[in-house]
Amino acid sequence: VQLVESGGGLVQPGGSLRLSCAASGRIFSINSMGWYRQAPGKQRELVTTITQGGSTIYTGSVKGRFTISRDAAKNTVYLQMNSLKPEDTAVYYCNAVEGVTATRYWGKGTLVTVSS
Repeated sequence: VQLVESGGGLVQPGGSLRLSCAASGRIFSINSMGWYRQAPGKQRELVTTITQGGSTIYTGSVKGRFTISRDAAKNTVYLQMNSLKPEDTAVYYCNAVEGVTATRYWGKGTLVTVSS
């Protein structure tokens, strides 16, 4: 499974961004996809995930502000980020869990900077 993220950039506090993650390869056996982020000096943390059945989970700090969605026809997952805060600044990584062994795949990441 190959994952390619896009959509990061610089945005002012209160602004919005939409990240995209396009999957290719063994996409038929993907169980779930999601987004993680890693801020400078911090560990990578879960942001949100979506299963093949459409179930979603969000970490508490982004609930009500971020929305994950997917376009099955395009093999793409999106992360709509609204009301962005400086503490959302991080490299955002797309993640996919594949197969019965739950193998994890990662994209290279896209930088989101929230600053005035």
